[in-house]
Amino acid sequence: MIRFSKMHGAGNDFVVIDAISQTIPVEQVAWQQIADRHVGVGADQILIVEKPRDPGHDFRYRIFNADGTEVEQCGNGARCFVRFVHDKGLSRKKRIAVETLAGLIEPELLDDGTVRVNMGIPRFDTRANGFVDWEAASAKAQASIEGGIEHLELESPAPHHLARLQLDLLSMGNPHAVLFLDAPASDAAVQELGEFLCSHPLFPKQINVGFAFLASPRQLQLRVFERGVGETLACGSGACAAAVLALARNKAREALQVQARGGNLWVQWAGEENPVMMSGPAESVFEGQIDLPML
Repeated sequence: MIRFSKMHGAGNDFVVIDAISQTIPVEQVAWQQIADRHVGVGADQILIVEKPRDPGHDFRYRIFNADGTEVEQCGNGARCFVRFVHDKGLSRKKRIAVETLAGLIEPELLDDGTVRVNMGIPRFDTRANGFVDWEAASAKAQASIEGGIEHLELESPAPHHLARLQLDLLSMGNPHAVLFLDAPASDAAVQELGEFLCSHPLFPKQINVGFAFLASPRQLQLRVFERGVGETLACGSGACAAAVLALARNKAREALQVQARGGNLWVQWAGEENPVMMSGPAESVFEGQIDLPML
């Protein structure tokens, strides 16, 4: 039996496991069974706390989606990560250096109980990271670059008021495509278009799809269909991606409140080569023990 914690950040929920004081055969575990909401604990992602590879850092952070695939980044998970290591006595530092597949992040526990995360510098060049099959894009979509932002326009999969899907692309260490809408997205649109775009041949690694509505220069409403999961109640990296794109297009001000279905997140970005700062809640739900299902 191994110990775990169930946590959430603005409704984005996680199973968090300490692999430092427990021996966890990470590569051999069927994480999708633990994430299953019918026969497992239930979670959007599984978060694994490991010792760092670089002794100058504090921890290594591994993320497994509900379908069992390992991914690069999870902003809401990063906030829960720092709360977890404090609650479990693994660190007394307010600010920790954490290794991820996307690079180093530095989540910080604030005095009011919320957590702020340096999410790194956003990257607009998807040609450099292989998120988009640009050869396929030339045949299946209209591609353009506007103000340094890569943009794809393609036909909707079915009769829909969005006859053409206009996507802005961005990497927050993981791939994001954001549709800016004139009104909040409906349930049907998020499900139908999220599935269609997430697994579209244009995106060989699949992609996280954001449906954004800018209610004011300081408030952005967002729903995200996450690869390997489906729609989640919040997505930290998705909030950062949508906020950065709104700011880059001069549609918003430097600090944005991003309203997700599960709660609010706050995103700041000063532009250019500056990192994105994201803050929000991190809550414990319950503790438990489980036998690890093996592959």
